[in-house]
Amino acid sequence: QVQLAESGGGWVQPGGSLRLSCGPSEFTNGVGISWYRQPPGRAREWVASIGSTGGVISYASFAQGRFSFSRDEATGAKYLHLRNLETSDTAMYYCNVRRYGEDYWGPGTQVTVSL
Repeated sequence: QVQLAESGGGWVQPGGSLRLSCGPSEFTNGVGISWYRQPPGRAREWVASIGSTGGVISYASFAQGRFSFSRDEATGAKYLHLRNLETSDTAMYYCNVRRYGEDYWGPGTQVTVSL
């Protein structure tokens, strides 16, 4: 009965940065995760994915060069760093874990980029 929860969202000005994470760590540190986002009035879209050991990483085109994963080798924690944020990045960001054919989603963390 895993219940995912995102954290790290917030309100930043354009050019700012945030670091997103997905828990509980006891579960998410050992699996690969994907991030999706849903801007207001738009469909949910894929942002980035990282394998359980960090060996496979991929980003959506809009994230290339600005968003990046980091992995704590000691704990397995994986963070998604959002840098040089733009107003168009404003969205609810969701963590997703697919395990044994089942998808797990968190309730989302809001990222708002505005002046």
